[in-house]
Amino acid sequence: MRGVVQGVGFRWFARETAERLGVSGWVRNRPDGCVEGEAEGDADAVREFVALLKKGPSFARVDEVEAKAVEWKGKAVGFEIR
Repeated sequence: MRGVVQGVGFRWFARETAERLGVSGWVRNRPDGCVEGEAEGDADAVREFVALLKKGPSFARVDEVEAKAVEWKGKAVGFEIR
């Protein structure tokens, strides 16, 4: 995610949203000011998760979300902030 996404509760927003939707994975800040993560779960839940990340929490400004489909590993349990 690019934009104003660090220091505004974005990672906590992502974790709470993922947990509510039953999505597993992780999210972390990158040194370049972006946030990156990985999510897996039911396809509809993951699509909704990505749509909500595009809006972000109230203090964030999300300019871009890059999402790509990958093979579901089925190994992630829960959603963590790294």
